[in-house]
Amino acid sequence: MDNSRPTADNVLVNTSGAVQKALAVNLNPAQYGSIVEIGAGQETARYFFRAGGAAGTVAKTMSAYDMTFSDAIYGRAPGGRYVSRTRLGRMLDHEFGLLIERLEGRREVETTFFAYAATVAAQGFKHRQECHGWLGVRLQLVPQGPPNDIVLHVRMLDLDARAQQEALGVLGVNLIYGAFHHAGAPEKLIESLADDLSGGASAGSDRIEIDMIAFSGPAFAGCENRLLNLHLIRSWLTRAIMFDPDGQVVQPGEALHRKDVLAVRSNFRPATRRHEDMFRAGLAAFGGHSEDVLPVAEMTMATVMEDGDRVDNADFLARVDSLTTLGYHVLVSDYLRYFRLRAFLRRYTQGRIGIVVRLDNLRDIFNPEFYSGLEGGILEAFGRLFCDQTSMYVYPGKAGDGSLITADDFVPDPAVHHIYRHLQEHNRILALPGVNPEVVDIDWRQVLPALRADAPGWARQVPPVVAELIRNRGLFGYPQKAVE
Repeated sequence: MDNSRPTADNVLVNTSGAVQKALAVNLNPAQYGSIVEIGAGQETARYFFRAGGAAGTVAKTMSAYDMTFSDAIYGRAPGGRYVSRTRLGRMLDHEFGLLIERLEGRREVETTFFAYAATVAAQGFKHRQECHGWLGVRLQLVPQGPPNDIVLHVRMLDLDARAQQEALGVLGVNLIYGAFHHAGAPEKLIESLADDLSGGASAGSDRIEIDMIAFSGPAFAGCENRLLNLHLIRSWLTRAIMFDPDGQVVQPGEALHRKDVLAVRSNFRPATRRHEDMFRAGLAAFGGHSEDVLPVAEMTMATVMEDGDRVDNADFLARVDSLTTLGYHVLVSDYLRYFRLRAFLRRYTQGRIGIVVRLDNLRDIFNPEFYSGLEGGILEAFGRLFCDQTSMYVYPGKAGDGSLITADDFVPDPAVHHIYRHLQEHNRILALPGVNPEVVDIDWRQVLPALRADAPGWARQVPPVVAELIRNRGLFGYPQKAVE
């Protein structure tokens, strides 16, 4: 171990590089902790030793690759899953607990302890696999203070193991440095995770994808994890995030694994009885055992963003709350085209995929201009959308005389008419049966201004639990006087 300690004069002003960030941490005599990494070398620890002065910062480094050794240290992995959030939590519990047990009161009183842990499935020597990992840091931000956690899930996009290990090392340094230096600005911390991991000048990274992050502890009591995960998309660190019915951030792969998925896309502003009917009728048509089918309410960033790149945080959270109250998982994605949504879902499940769309969505889907810029145009899009157990269920519209207009009545452009009929004949596009005709023409564009004015009848257009939520919490601009 390097026992020399550089002076502050050695620190470069620009701390974006991993070595400079590691050195900045090493030069702070108060920051002291352990680094344990399983699955992709000890690349994070290597940066701290490479920077110099690590003896004053690193109490311990370790990699327990053998499962028996790992189980002896951290306990048996539930379900045999060694790369999981649960496993990461046990690692942080154990390592931070040892620091406090063995060193608290034996080091300077101003010491702030930290434990960094990573459990990773990197590219193997013989087998190609999904390369991903769970990383986290537990730290004190004031001496003898309570611990705070930052936990994230990462997908590695490099094709070889060495490059993946390097990227994970940089990410680990970015996380430790950011936790100490940007704790008061979590959005800046998130953006800094991609430092030195982009192959170009654009934001985000082309080497990693961070699809879940969670802040917890007294120092982050004011953080809203749902908004911070939305910032992952805005920072180009991922294309999709997910929340469970309890409103908690969840890594998409954990929610979708081995599930049949039924997705309903809308802006849900607010969730109406028509949306509820789309799920009800869709699930009935989709079939299968209820415990095997995951209903997902999906919003695109195009419907979340306002005025170009602005997000109304209260409006976004109101949508999520109204949907999770109904028991749905919520997916927020940057996948405007449906075939990209299907590809995302297929990444995590080999089960059936159903997508429920409204009749007016069908007009866009069969508009060749919707696929401008795609080399294979509409044919490529359909080839990637309607494959391997994927079907689209079309929710009807209503004619002026009150009759329903279904997918069977839809007449696409003559140039693609034969494709449409082919997809219908092979049950790739199906008219959704069993809908409630009384709610088919409910339109959120009419409901939203009505609830903001507390106009009579608006509550009959939304599910009762959603109406109660809106009234009790003043969501979507519901009048505060009415709330009081």
